[in-house]
Amino acid sequence: MGVTREVPVNGGPARTPRVLVAMSGGVDSSVAAARLLEAGYDIAGVTMKLWGGPSDTGCCSVSDVDDARWVADELGIEHHVFNFGDDFERHVVAPYVADHAAGLTPNPCVECNRHIKFHRLLRRADALGFDLVATGHHARIVSTAGGPRLARGVDEAKDQSYVLHMLDPSVLERLLLPVGETTKNEVRLEAEARGLVTAHKPDSQDVCFITASAGRKEFLSRRIPVRPGRLVDTGGRQVGTVEALELVTVGQRRGLGAVGDGSPRYVLDVDPESSTVTVGSRAELDCEITPLSDWRWTHGPVDAPVLVQTSAHGMAVAAMIDPAGSAVRWTESRRKVAPGQSVVAYLHDMVVGGGTAAR
Repeated sequence: MGVTREVPVNGGPARTPRVLVAMSGGVDSSVAAARLLEAGYDIAGVTMKLWGGPSDTGCCSVSDVDDARWVADELGIEHHVFNFGDDFERHVVAPYVADHAAGLTPNPCVECNRHIKFHRLLRRADALGFDLVATGHHARIVSTAGGPRLARGVDEAKDQSYVLHMLDPSVLERLLLPVGETTKNEVRLEAEARGLVTAHKPDSQDVCFITASAGRKEFLSRRIPVRPGRLVDTGGRQVGTVEALELVTVGQRRGLGAVGDGSPRYVLDVDPESSTVTVGSRAELDCEITPLSDWRWTHGPVDAPVLVQTSAHGMAVAAMIDPAGSAVRWTESRRKVAPGQSVVAYLHDMVVGGGTAAR
């Protein structure tokens, strides 16, 4: 963990800061809390109750709250539960549903981090007199002359900088990521050595409010009309149908049949207004440019090739981002990015910008 930060108090002598640790009930946040306590920080744990509906993905469940509380008891620290359900519905669930209705492929984990796990949590930390917040995310904060920068975690396979790319310097200045310099295997071994009950708990999977048993279709159909759609080729000729237009995403190949030569079809575009899904061959899915929206450079435009990642666990590939952040120009032709997905740019292992793939 290194040297414990100190903070000045009302212009007086510095003191050890108070840290509010977001404890999800998983092994990473458990070890993060243990390390901070061992490093001398004055800490308390908090579990955010976000989703009140059914969940079977190992996230946002009653057992997660119990596991977090159990670890807090083992560490001898206070544990709180904050109910941010209304904020979660407003900023994560409702936009998720609206994006599907608009033919987009949303990224709810990014929006949860953007609006809830940091913005909302920091506001509550301020109200309770905490100086810093901490999480168990696998990412790092690097000090530079221009201020703190977000960088990839040491464990490439578990890196979570993609879903944290939107955090601005004002948040990074108050954030601790204690496991970012550690591999997941090392975290589990440490948790086992410390006797933490979460040492071998499986990682949470998928979207916390979509159950594996019911799936997206049932979830969406309870909130919006789920409509059938026409499959057309690039010439506009109908070649089939889909049962639920709102469940189709660009790049999808399952359930679409085959083109004339027997090769699989891929989704090239989804148009809710005409209830049409355009499909084509694998070659027709390739593109050289991806349009962007809401792009933000972290420290000014980068006029050089960067590495661009378009999914949480996808491979970053070389590309140029125009200075205005309106498009990605790929060094080599690649598959279309589903509109609505986050697009994140890196220089080496540091985040330099991020936005959303546009239609």
